[in-house]
Amino acid sequence: MAATPVTLEPTTLPSLRLSAKYSGLRIDAVRTNATLEAACTWGNTSDGGMNRLTCNNDDKSVRDWFISETKKYGCHHRVDEMGNIFAIRPGQNNNLPPIGLGSHLDTQPTGGKYDGILGVVCGMEVLRVLHANSITTYAPVAIINWTNEEGARFPPAMLCSGVWGGEFTVKYAQGRQDLEGNTLGGELKRIGYMGPTPCSFEANPLLAHFEVHIEQGPILDVAEKPVGIVRGVQSIRWYNVGVQGREAHTGTTPMDRRSDALLGAAKMIVETNRIVTETEVASRGGRATIAVINSSPQSINTIAGKVNIGLDIRAPADSDVGLIEKQCREGFAKICQQHSLEMTFDNFWISPALNFDPTMVECVKQSSSQIGCDIEIVSGAGHDSVYTSRKVPTAMIFVRCKDGVSHHPAEYSRDEDCAAGAEALLGAYLRYDDYIRRSTAKI
Repeated sequence: MAATPVTLEPTTLPSLRLSAKYSGLRIDAVRTNATLEAACTWGNTSDGGMNRLTCNNDDKSVRDWFISETKKYGCHHRVDEMGNIFAIRPGQNNNLPPIGLGSHLDTQPTGGKYDGILGVVCGMEVLRVLHANSITTYAPVAIINWTNEEGARFPPAMLCSGVWGGEFTVKYAQGRQDLEGNTLGGELKRIGYMGPTPCSFEANPLLAHFEVHIEQGPILDVAEKPVGIVRGVQSIRWYNVGVQGREAHTGTTPMDRRSDALLGAAKMIVETNRIVTETEVASRGGRATIAVINSSPQSINTIAGKVNIGLDIRAPADSDVGLIEKQCREGFAKICQQHSLEMTFDNFWISPALNFDPTMVECVKQSSSQIGCDIEIVSGAGHDSVYTSRKVPTAMIFVRCKDGVSHHPAEYSRDEDCAAGAEALLGAYLRYDDYIRRSTAKI
C-alpha cells in the first residue's frame, strides 16, 4: 500500500546536531549488504524471495545467527516470553533502559528479502560501527528482533511488540493458532525461544525505539530519494466477515431459489472496491481490501453455504476508517437481503492513526538531511513501531524500494539505498543518545 506525503508545520525543536566526536563515523556499505544476504540464508526461495514464517525451523536458525553475531560486538541478550530478542550493548549510564533499534526477521510466505530484515540488519550495522570505533554511547543500545510482526502464520500482525506495548495479553498471544492448530506458545517452546523475561514495557523497558523499514510504497522511488522521514502511521482495522447461505445441488436448484454465500461474498468484494474508489473517502486516501476468502463445502456441484472473508480497511484518519466500515456494513447487509444470506461482522484488530515523537522525528530529519533526503511520509502499513510508540518515544526511517513492491519475491532495494538507511539510522540514533545525555545532565 502506498504511503501518504504530509506537510509539516515548522519545527520548534532545538537543533540536534551530531556531536563533533561522532562526525567521522560511517557505516560500511559492503558489510551492511553482506549482512543482509547472510540474514536471508534461511528460508530463501528459488524465485529470489523469502518464506520464513514465525517459529518455523528457518526462523529458529536466523534467531540463532542473530544472537551469535551480536555477541561478537559486546551484547548480552534477553529473550522474553513472546520470543522477542533484545541484544543489549552496555552504555556509560546503565541505570537507563536501552535505546532500541528494532524490526523483525519473520517474513510473508511469498515475501521478499528486505521487509523487516533490513531494519534488523541496519541496527546490527550501527552496533558494528560503535564496536569498531570503541564508542561507548551514553545510554545502552538494544538491537531487537520482534516476533511475528507479519502475522502471516499467527494473526494478527505486530503481535509480540503488541504484547510488549500492552495491546495484547501474553495468554492471548501465546494461544494464537496457525492453520494446522499449532499455537504460537507451543512453537516458541519447540524452537527454544520462549524466554524467561516477562514481555512488557514495565518488566523490560526501552528508552526509545528507532526502526528502519522499506517504504512498501512508490513515493521515494518516484522522487529518486534513498530514504524518507516517517511522521506516523495511518489508521488500520481488520475484520472477519462470515456469510451464511444454504448448500444445495448446482444442477437441480433454480437460480431464483438459491442462497449462494459465495455469490454474496463476490458482490461484497465489488462493493468494497466501489466504496473506496467512488465515494468521498477516495480523495482522502481511504483504502479497503478483501484478500482472504474461504468457502465451504468446496464441492464443484454444491452451492457454497458458508464463506469467510478477511476485510482490511485503512485511511490516514480514524474517522474515515469508521466511515468506510459503516458503508461496508450497510452495503453488505443489502447484498445479504438480496440473496437471503446472514452475516457476522467481527472487527478483531484496531490500530489507530498515530504521530511519532517530535524529537525522535527531528533526529531522523537532521540525519537524513546529511544525505540529501527531506521527504516526509505517513506510513500506509503497520509496523512494530506502532506499539512501541505507545510506551516510548519512537520514529521510523523508510528506505526506497523498487516500484513500491513488497510482500512479493520481486521486492527490491538497491545496495546503496540499504546503506543509506543504515547511515540515517546511525546519525539519528547518535543524535538522540546525545540528547539524552544533555537532558540527564540538566536533572
